Amino acid sequence: MLWLALCVPLHLVSRLGGSSHWPRRFLAGVAWLSGIRVRQSGEPIAPHTLIVANHVSWLDIPILAAASGCAFVAKDDLRGHPVMHWLCEQNRTVFVNRDHKRGIAEQTAAMLRALEGPMPLALFPEGTVSDGRQLLTFRPPLLSAFAPPPPHVAIRPVAIDYGPAAREFGWPPGESGKANFLRLLGRRGTATVTLHLLPTVPQLTDRKQLARLTHDAIADALAPSGVAPAAV
Repeated sequence: MLWLALCVPLHLVSRLGGSSHWPRRFLAGVAWLSGIRVRQSGEPIAPHTLIVANHVSWLDIPILAAASGCAFVAKDDLRGHPVMHWLCEQNRTVFVNRDHKRGIAEQTAAMLRALEGPMPLALFPEGTVSDGRQLLTFRPPLLSAFAPPPPHVAIRPVAIDYGPAAREFGWPPGESGKANFLRLLGRRGTATVTLHLLPTVPQLTDRKQLARLTHDAIADALAPSGVAPAAV
């Protein structure tokens, strides 16, 4: 909370002069204060890149943002949490409502517009967090806007690898959001999380093929840590 109280006024002042780097700095600080030490493997993420990543914990967001400076695609139900919603907006989050079928075209356009800007855009195609033991199935509809992607947009799988601590950082069934948040903030010591920045995948016109290709690339990167691929 002290870190938030420090960052918000600096961010608001920075915005008066144009863009602000404080959302990325805030998220990097959240990861560090949570005991996360990030190690990267692979070429850095460039602008106009869609990051397709596995989803283990809410900590994935500050970890990815700190490493790549990316924005995120998030479920629209965050609108019920005014503070969280405002914080997400400051990092240019694209909100989607998966139940609003008539708004799919508008949401697709919003994601593509976000990729025109200087920040990469991250998407979690599992659609939810996991318990850290298994990589869940990637949902092809979440990738529909990028099959095929615009010619200038690259798609890169990123494996967020918590190593032997994956189960500890996962979100087990039945644990409330508050309990998970307090448990992870209250854990002692540090943990190294490796971001495997994997090569760009080919442009595909079939969203199911895109889901399978990115899923398998991430599954292969996580296999040495004992994370099981989705059973399909």
